[in-house]
Amino acid sequence: MSAGGGLLRKINMSNPEKRLRVGVLFGGRSGEHEVSLASAASVIRGLDPNKYEPIPIGITKEGHWRVGMGAQKMLPEVLRGGQAVMMTADPTDASLISLGANGSHGAGVGAGPSQKLDVVFPVMHGTYGEDGTIQGLLDLAGLPFVGAGVLGSAVGMDKDVAKKLLQAAKIPVVPWVTVHRHEWEKNPKQAQKTIESKFKYPVFVKPAALGSSVGMTKVHSRAELAAALNLASEFAMKILVEKSVSAREIEVSVLGNNDPKASIPGEIVPHREFYDYTAKYLEDGTQLLIPAKLKPAQIKTIQKLAVQAFRALELSGMARVDFFLEKHAGGKLFLNEVNTIPGFTSISMYPKLWEASGIPFRELLDKLIALALELHAEKARTKYEIELPKGAGGALQG
Repeated sequence: MSAGGGLLRKINMSNPEKRLRVGVLFGGRSGEHEVSLASAASVIRGLDPNKYEPIPIGITKEGHWRVGMGAQKMLPEVLRGGQAVMMTADPTDASLISLGANGSHGAGVGAGPSQKLDVVFPVMHGTYGEDGTIQGLLDLAGLPFVGAGVLGSAVGMDKDVAKKLLQAAKIPVVPWVTVHRHEWEKNPKQAQKTIESKFKYPVFVKPAALGSSVGMTKVHSRAELAAALNLASEFAMKILVEKSVSAREIEVSVLGNNDPKASIPGEIVPHREFYDYTAKYLEDGTQLLIPAKLKPAQIKTIQKLAVQAFRALELSGMARVDFFLEKHAGGKLFLNEVNTIPGFTSISMYPKLWEASGIPFRELLDKLIALALELHAEKARTKYEIELPKGAGGALQG
């Protein structure tokens, strides 16, 4: 696995006293805001203090940017009282620009100097963080960042588009129907008819562009369908209705850029009817089985499909790929979804699976940052201007 270790060593060796300034982005305008805080705290604690200077950068639920100052150690404190900043998109001077108390640029009460960053580690789940928007800003700023780029983030976040691309790559996915919010609100009877013509109950209803099971409902009958669609439509303009599969939930972690590798698989055994938000974050009882009890051939197939999906969706750096394995004998394997910014909390499968595969948490963070630097260097080789023949400039200006 090429993890850009040479680049990381080169930067540190050129100035042994200079630690890399890592901007850890968290929070944001998303239903997964709180999960992001827990993930970011784990990343900040896990970064080697001899190599990195973590800069906590919080985005409030209203979209305001705050950077941690001095003694602020807890991330909620950063969001409440951190220095107001903005990210400049100038690639020649990418930095966090301090704002005054009135929001003015670089002046006013509380304003401070700009802060340079060497690399950014986005730990933002859901909308305005995992969907390509933050990645686009960082690309404009010319900053290296961990994880997938604009395209991979956008398609990975939109489960409808991702399923279409995975199907084109001949990767099996759970059958689904897409309902647009405006269609549901304009003609609910037609939407219900479309769903029931394809699936029998129960079905799963969820926002097409969100994770952590936010807004997701298992619908057992027609009487529950409208409430589930209304809930999902609060979080997204597109809604996914999927066939209910009686299956084991298998997850695998992927790491790399051009030569991605998959970890050993793990299994989620929820204590509730399904692995919803409450089971994930609010209650104990869910079991994480690492490694999952699978046959060698099943492990090989899952790892192969995970890497194929990673490539099909144009991903880089990291991803967690989730599968359903039908419980009955000879059951089919379906790719459920791909998470381009997986959780990094104490119970998150992405780091746990790599630790079980021989890469401890601190080393995993090293590799992810090195991969970000490696990809940034590769992007820098791309030309963005054309060389005109002598005398051609005047003709174009005319």
